[in-house]
Amino acid sequence: MLKKHKVIFWDFDGVLLNSNEVRDAGFIEVLQSFPKEQVAQLLDFHRANGGLSRYVKFRYFFEEIRNEKISDDALQDWANQFSIIMKKLLVNKELLIHDSLNFVKSNYQAIPMHIVSGSDQTELRFLCQSLGISQFFKSIHGSPTAKNTLVAKLLLAQNYKPTDVVLIGDSGNDYEAATVNSIAFRGYNNPSLERFGVYIKDFSHF
Repeated sequence: MLKKHKVIFWDFDGVLLNSNEVRDAGFIEVLQSFPKEQVAQLLDFHRANGGLSRYVKFRYFFEEIRNEKISDDALQDWANQFSIIMKKLLVNKELLIHDSLNFVKSNYQAIPMHIVSGSDQTELRFLCQSLGISQFFKSIHGSPTAKNTLVAKLLLAQNYKPTDVVLIGDSGNDYEAATVNSIAFRGYNNPSLERFGVYIKDFSHF
């Protein structure tokens, strides 16, 4: 089912690394000086929109939840604070999802693979290097560029035909990024995505 595709785009959080709960903790720590009920609203938004970048989420927190305008510089500062925490907490090989990564390791020489993530690109590349998985991917891409745009740019840069590519993700935002770019989508590690069609329960039979 997957090997018929010539190229695989991977999401990162929840697909290659069990990082979603750690990122929850990161938002709580960074925003600890704000009312807990407001942070709880942000966490609801964060969990419902796993594929969106932290830049979108911090802007949502200040402008939609707190009704405050936030400058791009201030937004970058909050994102930087969040990244410092993530770099400390996510450099943990016990968080790697071996089900998906075993598939990657077995097939990366035959199938070109790329990471397209809502995570900050600099942080993402640091984590992949630190966790020892960078070498399995032709390229690694993240925010602040939106995932829809990341996918479009990667298709163009590599001259991939959309019909040859599949995106594997764990959120509705991943499905949207695949759909708007006319590539296939496979949900993983989130049973609610079964409604979108083909769902990967595990990689053991591939």
